[in-house]
Amino acid sequence: MKAHQIVLSSRPKGHPTLDNFGRSDVELPSLGEGEVLVKSLFLSVDPYMRGRMNDAKSYVPPFAIDAPLAGGGVGEVIESNTPGFAVGDLVTGMLAWRDYNVAEAKHLLKIPTSSIPASAYLGILGMPGMTAYVGLFDLGKPKKGETVFVSGAGGAVGSAVGQMAKIAGAKVIGSAGGSKKCARLIEMGFDVAIDYKEAPIMNQLMEAATDGVDVYFDNVGGDHLVAALEATNDFARLVLCGAISQYNNETYQPGPGNLFRAIQRRLTITGFIVSDHGSRRDEFLKDVSSWISDGKLTYDETFVDGLENAPEAFMGLFSGLNTGKMVVRL
Repeated sequence: MKAHQIVLSSRPKGHPTLDNFGRSDVELPSLGEGEVLVKSLFLSVDPYMRGRMNDAKSYVPPFAIDAPLAGGGVGEVIESNTPGFAVGDLVTGMLAWRDYNVAEAKHLLKIPTSSIPASAYLGILGMPGMTAYVGLFDLGKPKKGETVFVSGAGGAVGSAVGQMAKIAGAKVIGSAGGSKKCARLIEMGFDVAIDYKEAPIMNQLMEAATDGVDVYFDNVGGDHLVAALEATNDFARLVLCGAISQYNNETYQPGPGNLFRAIQRRLTITGFIVSDHGSRRDEFLKDVSSWISDGKLTYDETFVDGLENAPEAFMGLFSGLNTGKMVVRL
């Protein structure tokens, strides 16, 4: 059986372009023991994938040239060679950017039947949602009445962080690009939404955070991190999740010039990777599913249709084309 796939044809310098991607067909192998054949229904594009396009050592191996890119996916089992997985089951896990994948069943999670759409397992019930959950509750540890600032709040992780912080009883400030995204944050329960395109983030944050910032959840880096450092209270916790403003830089940029605030204010600054926290998955799924069912937590998805348009969907992450989770729908 042949599968269509999107491959990395060259490594980008700066912002990725369509020239960095290619298409090809591949003959899939017959199923081995413990494997399933999965028809891709939804594929995830996420900012961390930009780092995997570089030939550099990181916490995950780089994508290989002329090989398919890969990320979170949701699919339907159409052939199975393992007990416990039947034809018609919906599953989620790491899938190559192909319309069909042969995958080891032990690396897939069966999606339970519920009123929550399967695509949510790439967003609020998937890696982005768990990133928000672990980063906020395990590392940020917000207390009732504290102020939480979230950058990149219009995305899948940031919008979840803000709503979870409200569930914890915090005041929440979020930054996003554009009035439409900011209005959506207010609908989600954020107390303040800052449009970083309107004025310098430093000025807006200092005006909004009248009681200082106790927890900063960083998805952006750059000027947002500088502003957050300046706005912190003593003993604030800074959770470093991502730095999307830096991913396409061809050279490293100098760090925050006000990092000395970490000493003055006895800050805790923690970087983390969600894959280190797999033991939290069951509790995360239980809590977040309950919050969605109870109407305490909502989420947005931006769909791009067609496997062939996966590169455009990925590149759109860096220009803010998505509200909530960006998903490729096959």
